[in-house]
Amino acid sequence: TVVALRANIAATAAAFALWCGGKKMVTWGHAVNGGDSSAIQDQLRNVKQVQATRTAFAAILEGGRVVAWGDPEYGGDCSAVR
Repeated sequence: TVVALRANIAATAAAFALWCGGKKMVTWGHAVNGGDSSAIQDQLRNVKQVQATRTAFAAILEGGRVVAWGDPEYGGDCSAVR
């Protein structure tokens, strides 16, 4: 049995985020622009959608929770939002 999942990609000015089926997120590129998601990688499960600004990403998870990373001045920090 083969299961084909659609890969999804989002990009900032200098980084990329790739996810497939919501289980795993891979990021690469300039760290400040969201290319390094290692600090929040454990939170990036059940990803439904990713949006990008010029230098940050926001992942919308199953259940509506949002996780953001990248340049805080461009949306990479949503800790103050509930």
